[in-house]
Amino acid sequence: MALLELHDICSGYGDVQILWGTNMVIQQGQLTALVGANGSGKTTFLRSLMGLIRPSRGEVHFNGEDITHLPAHKKAELGLVLVPEGRQLFSSMSVAENLEMGAAPQHAHPHLKDNMEKMYAMFPRLKERSSQQAGTLSGGEQQMLAVARGLMAEPVVLMIDELSLGLAPAFSMQLLEALLDLKKSGMTILLVEQNVQMALVISDYAYVLSQGRTDLEGPSHELIKNEQIKSVYLGLGSEPKSG
Repeated sequence: MALLELHDICSGYGDVQILWGTNMVIQQGQLTALVGANGSGKTTFLRSLMGLIRPSRGEVHFNGEDITHLPAHKKAELGLVLVPEGRQLFSSMSVAENLEMGAAPQHAHPHLKDNMEKMYAMFPRLKERSSQQAGTLSGGEQQMLAVARGLMAEPVVLMIDELSLGLAPAFSMQLLEALLDLKKSGMTILLVEQNVQMALVISDYAYVLSQGRTDLEGPSHELIKNEQIKSVYLGLGSEPKSG
């Protein structure tokens, strides 16, 4: 049985429909990627999954239970944790205080101190800046803090919206390495990412979203060889034939 399943999700904002029957199956312990161009509906998909938007149709099942209509805070208590696009940190609070806020779920709060030390070991730069206001960190440091705050909640499924967006290559690499370490530890991860090549390289299975519909899906090592993917998303179209 899959850990998390979404079936026929239709969703949007008011009269504007963004998702048109989107499906996804997430297996435990895998890194699943959802990729697609900007505006394809990736963030709407995550918000619908988390209960921040109520789908007009479709179902979300977690561990075999229908959680479609549970509010976001109830889904967080179950272990669904979203690291949102734009980080959404508490900018006037310190790094340490932001990490403490991440341990809000009842099951995570007793392990706050131990988990904070784990986050500092994973991201030493955060330990150096533990008393610094989050709003004064660089973009890369803020993204590290956003991921670490998500991990403080002890997620069953960690969902990250646009991990590498706007980051310098050095920070992107550090975050990717952290993600791969989490994957090796057995954590289930859903990575929503505009950088299609990066996402396909590190993930086990991937879905391609186009105009609110699942355009392609499959093992990532196969999708990265797909001619449509290479042409549309990787800029590797076939060479024109001579003559």
